[in-house]
Order: sequence, then structure tokens, then C-alpha cells
Amino acid sequence: MEHPASYRDTKDAKDSAISPAAPQRTPSSSSLHKSGHSHRSSFAENLRGLPPSPRAQRHPSFTQSAIQDLLNNPPNQKHHNPRFAGRDWRDVAIGELVAKDDVKWVEMDTSVEDASMALVKHTSSNVVLIREDATSTKPVSTFDYSDLNAYILVVVGLAHPSEDLVELYDVLAKKAQDRVSIPLRDIQPICRKESLVTLPGDQNLFSAIEAFGSGIHRILVTNHSGEVVGILSQLKLMEFFWNEGGHFRAVDELYSCTMRELGVGSQQIIAVNADSPLTEALNLMSQEGLTSVAVVDNGLNVVGNISTADVKLLTSSTSLPLLQNTCMHFISVILTERGTENGKDSFPVFYVNPYSTLAHTVAKLVATRSHRMWVVESASPSPSAPSTPSLGPTVFMPNTPSAAQSSTGPHFPSVPASSLSGSHLSGRLSGVVTLTDILNLFAKSTGLNPSDPNEQRARRRRSSSSSLRPSLDSSRASIDIRR
Repeated sequence: MEHPASYRDTKDAKDSAISPAAPQRTPSSSSLHKSGHSHRSSFAENLRGLPPSPRAQRHPSFTQSAIQDLLNNPPNQKHHNPRFAGRDWRDVAIGELVAKDDVKWVEMDTSVEDASMALVKHTSSNVVLIREDATSTKPVSTFDYSDLNAYILVVVGLAHPSEDLVELYDVLAKKAQDRVSIPLRDIQPICRKESLVTLPGDQNLFSAIEAFGSGIHRILVTNHSGEVVGILSQLKLMEFFWNEGGHFRAVDELYSCTMRELGVGSQQIIAVNADSPLTEALNLMSQEGLTSVAVVDNGLNVVGNISTADVKLLTSSTSLPLLQNTCMHFISVILTERGTENGKDSFPVFYVNPYSTLAHTVAKLVATRSHRMWVVESASPSPSAPSTPSLGPTVFMPNTPSAAQSSTGPHFPSVPASSLSGSHLSGRLSGVVTLTDILNLFAKSTGLNPSDPNEQRARRRRSSSSSLRPSLDSSRASIDIRR
């Protein structure tokens, strides 16, 4: 097969730590699906050197009814910090919520491979700060999972550059093919630029919650010398409000209200069909400036979630078969990996309904460390096939030795959307609620005036490498299901 000279056709990027081999031309959705079907065990075959998963030796801990109860009623356990007792949240300093361990530095001349490994290992804030050189104390940019996702799409030849970036994408793909080290400096044009918001640690939470409610995802916290001493994220602030909400009356009073009563969230959603190739989800997140997308069955029932943080499973050349397989297959791998890492069964808790209370929604966000929850209505049957009686955990995680561990290693099943029982797992996708939406509500409830978060969302979309579809920013409900 010929190797095209232009990036307008797909590159053949050879193996590297985060530059997996790519197909020589951009395959269609149908061909990717067929390829994924024929190579369904390829990813497992590449894991031969790993010890067998302990999950293969036991059955899931919960019955299906217990799993459903867990999905509907997540644990509400809170971890109160006595130093916040009796204090109004507006008197709490930003610096009290961060730690020096949150900060991990790399330099502009650090290779993308080394920066990616630092990002994967540095789990406290899911971002590394970039400075000009090792002597500098000022950040000039950041590197996170959205940037890693964009880079992977470039080196495997599956990104969609605008005309002015075609030449750069050609160069980067060629270097990756030749296994030439690529510094962070070279990939800055393809990275999504988000505002670097810096606040002194002695400021109270007024400024932080107003910024987060306006759509900013993280704040760099500095000391009196201007040095970065911590990173405050939306999730970290949400955890603070959840654990300490009882001390803050204005916030605590909101928890008993339902999502419908509060009018929180959006009906403008981008989702992907479970049968779509994984590359469809990765490109959607990159082009639209999203951190996650919902995965739905043919009845538009939510069956999973893929986030940019999940691209850490794609940083090895052995992960190429995942790119050629379906979104549903990737979800099965994600859940299996989580279970192996945490030493316990992992089940998805990624949706709420309009009658869920704010407390229920925040509890799920904190428990799953997610940035958004999908809002579902009553379930819809799949139009392609009769619904199956139950979507048991064995669909995602094989739990018998014969199914989970063959001579070629663990096997991850792939379930077509036409046979998924999403109606038993969740419900029909109707909206989304994000950390930004809830923190915007908290800010307004205490008299603050955060700006419209859609401005930041539009900026992230514009700063992506390209966007081939019209923006979904509109006043009407819009659910775009990609196949």
C-alpha cells in the first residue's frame, strides 16, 4: 500500500511509547468496525507479559439488583475537616485547599513522551505545568489529557487539521514515524489553549468560585513571591463544598432541590453511538473542546462514558487495536483497568435524572471524580433489536477463568449497540450537567456574578485544532449522536 506524502491522507506512524502505529489511510467507520471485530483479541495478545488479573479468579461482589441500587443511590459519606467547622466558606482562603504536591513541572524542551509519562503518574491534578526552562518559576502553558489526546490523533494520522496547520501535522507525524523526539515546544499550536488564571493563596474563595462558575477549569495558586504553590481545580472545590456543605447554609439549602427545580444543566449534547470507532469519540472531544462524551445504544440510552483522561490507556504502541475497535469495547477495557488498579469491581455511575436531588448529583460527581453527569429520562427500547433481559456485569468484565483468561491473555468482549440493554442500565439521554453548571449555581446563590460559561466553552472550541461541524451553542435543545 502506498504511503501518501501529504497529511491530507493518513500517515503510517511507527511504534513509540506514545506514537502507536497507525493505518496507512483513514478508514471508514464501517471498515474500522470490521477491523476491530477481526482483531478483537489483539490488545489482549499484547498483554501476555502481564500477570493475570485477580478479577479472573473471582465473581463480582454484587448482584445485579445491588449494582442498580448503587447506581441509583451512591454513598453519601462525607469527610468533614474540623478546621472548617463553624466557618463561612467565603472566609476560607484558596491556599487552604491546595498542596505543593499538586504542582508538577516540565520544560518547553521536555519531550512529549516524557511529559505524557509525568502526566500519567501525576494523578493529583491531571495536569503538568510547562515553564520555559528549569530555572524559571513562571508557567507559560500546561499539558493535560486533552493535549495528549490531540497529539495522539496527529501522530496516528487521524486528526483533521485546518489548512494552516497541515504542514505542521505532516512534520510531527513524520518525526513520530522516524522515532525522533518531539519537544513540547513543537506541539504548542495543536494544544488547546485555556486561560492561565492565577490567584494568590491568601484570597478567599469568592474569586475562585466566580472563576469556576464562569467556565474556568483550574486556577494556579501563588504565594507572596508569585511562585505557584498549588493547583485548585473545579473538582477539588466541589469536593470541598460536598464535604463541608453543612457549614455553609446558602449552599447546603440547595442540596435537597431536584435538578429540574434548579434548572441546572444543558440540553445541548454531543454523544457517540456504542458501535462507532473509538477514534470518532477522540476526535469529537478534540474538535469540540470537550473532556468527555456520552456513549449511547441505538435507543439513545446511555451505556457508558469516554473521557480525555482515558487516553492514558492509549500511550503504548500495543494499544493500536483499541483505536480500531468500537467505543463499547473501549469502555469494557476502561472498567476492567479500573477494577484491576483499585482491586475491586468497577461499575459505571455516570448518569442522573431530572428528579435527582442536587445532593445526589454532587455525590456521584465526587465519588466518580467526574466533570459531568448525563441526564436521562425514561428509557427507550433499541429500534434495532429486542432489548435483552439484563445488562449484567459479565458483559463488561468476564468473571470466569475460561472467559477472562485464555492462552493469549485476558479477553475484552465487545457488545454491539443493537443488542445493548441500555434501557435497563440507565435511560434515554436528554441533557448534561457539569461541574461548571453547579459551581455557577453556587456562585449566583451567594450573590456573585460569574460570566456566562458558554463564552469559555466557545473559546475552547475555537482553540481546538479545527472544528468540522457547526457549533452546538444555541438556545434550542440539540442532541448530536455520532456514528
